[in-house]
Amino acid sequence: MQGCLIANWNPLPGGARSKLGVVTSRAIGGAVERSRARRLLRESFRRHQHDLAQPMELVLVARRSIAGKQFQDVESDFLAALNRAGLLRMAPS
Repeated sequence: MQGCLIANWNPLPGGARSKLGVVTSRAIGGAVERSRARRLLRESFRRHQHDLAQPMELVLVARRSIAGKQFQDVESDFLAALNRAGLLRMAPS
């Protein structure tokens, strides 16, 4: 099962703060759709950045399937991707 994003990461030293980068290509749609995709991904990260096992640089690449998705679906895909990669400290509440 493919989600609406691809996650790439690089661990950071212990005391650092996690950082986020978001990539949206024109394949997703026009500027409005790309901006919405970025907002959804940033909000997912904001809500769950403290659930990460360690500080990291995280780059999220939005896929075409993100267009038209609701926040709950994007958040679910975000958490599933991080969980599959073993990046979450604990199961999010």
